[in-house]
Amino acid sequence: MIKFLDLEKINNRFRDEIDSRLAGVLDRGWYLLGQENQIFTRNFAKYIGTRFCLGVANGLDALTLMIRAYDFNPGDEIIVPANTYIATILAISENGLRPVLVEPDISTLNIDPEKIEEKITPRTRAIMVVHLYGRAVQMDKIWELAKKYDLRVFEDCAQAHGAMYNGRRTGNLGDAAAFSFYPGKNLGALGDAGAITTNDENIYNKVKALANYGSDKKYHFLYRGKNSRLDEIHAAVLDVKLAYLDADNQRRRQIAQYYLDHIKNPKIVLPTMNGADEYSNVWHVFPVRTDDRDRLGAYLADNDIQTIIHYPIPPHKQPAYAEWNNCQYPITEKIHETIISLPVSPVMTHQDVQTVAEVVNAFN
Repeated sequence: MIKFLDLEKINNRFRDEIDSRLAGVLDRGWYLLGQENQIFTRNFAKYIGTRFCLGVANGLDALTLMIRAYDFNPGDEIIVPANTYIATILAISENGLRPVLVEPDISTLNIDPEKIEEKITPRTRAIMVVHLYGRAVQMDKIWELAKKYDLRVFEDCAQAHGAMYNGRRTGNLGDAAAFSFYPGKNLGALGDAGAITTNDENIYNKVKALANYGSDKKYHFLYRGKNSRLDEIHAAVLDVKLAYLDADNQRRRQIAQYYLDHIKNPKIVLPTMNGADEYSNVWHVFPVRTDDRDRLGAYLADNDIQTIIHYPIPPHKQPAYAEWNNCQYPITEKIHETIISLPVSPVMTHQDVQTVAEVVNAFN
């Protein structure tokens, strides 16, 4: 069986280092907001290139707290890609704001910068870019619109740890950014974890308080906050794995390039780089599209190759957002009806990668 993502094998590569760091946590008897948290957030900020990083409990909290720190008014609008994972949209709604959906570019699967301006209204306060599937959004137009309309730029980096745009890493391309360290991410914890990065000290201090019950010091509460903290165990694991992230991402690029060079099946629409720098994509997943998606998935399963659909139902068709169910986003709908992700992970062997390409090519 070629697993979509073999987390046991991925994490066992670092077993000795992880065991050593976890033993330190147990020996110190300090489990929250301690040494490991400080080490990891400092190292992650340095890696991303920002002044500040705050560890939180998960990616959704990172998105929600990041937005909350900016004191928008109820009913204000944030532009967001229509084909993102629902967490991006939930974070906007959770803050009493209105998500405004914008179609993606079918060739990049990221938000189409040329379609944003027509959705900007007097209530628009921010553009939320999502570096979906590991590919950095083309930011030049985003920055231009943000400057023209005095908008904030937020990044959802849940799938793009280490991706770069014009020499800068995702997470350092806007006012603030949110990361998820869910176990299956390119940089994954052993459970839920997340982070917020920013260069704004005031925003950092505010999200730090918001994530700790709204407290800036013990038993003193500035805000109506929540409990969302990165624990010492996950921080230790993440810091160990951070040292290997670039090498793992490079292996993902090698696998993706092999697929791009060797999958020749006319039924399969492959991702395109469109002249983008190779470092702009860390290939969190390798998404392909086909009108025969269900049959392809079943065929690959019969050949012991695991796949995942990211994602079968777009946000505007979900019961949670019933008010959108009659809206039409044809590009988004086409993507969600035809997309399927092939295995890509740093522990795949060359034989695994070759087998996937050969089996996909034999599909008819």
